[in-house]
Amino acid sequence: MEDKKIYSYFEGKEINMEELVKDYINYVKAIIKNSYIKLPEEDNEEIIVDVFFSFWKNKDKLDINKKTSPYIASITNNLLKKKCRNLKVISSNIDDYMDKIFDDSDIEIDYFQSEINKEIINLLDKLKKEDKDIFILYYYENRKIKEISLHLKMSEEKVKSKLFRTRKRIRKMLKKGGY
Repeated sequence: MEDKKIYSYFEGKEINMEELVKDYINYVKAIIKNSYIKLPEEDNEEIIVDVFFSFWKNKDKLDINKKTSPYIASITNNLLKKKCRNLKVISSNIDDYMDKIFDDSDIEIDYFQSEINKEIINLLDKLKKEDKDIFILYYYENRKIKEISLHLKMSEEKVKSKLFRTRKRIRKMLKKGGY
């Protein structure tokens, strides 16, 4: 697959969706297939349609000088995670929790946010399991401090302290990494 720039799909102010779909449908299918999120086939097909619809819907907000594949990948991953949350699919893989919220109003911001989230996921893998679990439960599963403390059998103050220290470590590592 040749990764074309977005402007190559525009014909005046409209996008040649037929060409875009032809060029990127297998790419979207590969992202879905290689995802840790396993959904029924009809949900996968719905996501494929939604990817291209979202791309078309946001055509006026795209940076047409950028390559197409990062936008397509970001939209696909965000829609996969959104579908998971809506279906309440539970998975133990951290990659499922990379992005908390999908807002298709600005695809470019979503893409860069997903890159930062990937970096955070990589940094979490370098932490102690307990610290990583607390962070995920609080920030990605929206659990309350009290609920986390009961689940992990530790005091609420200890949970708060570990969250504070983990945020501080991640912030420091992100700055060190140039974010």
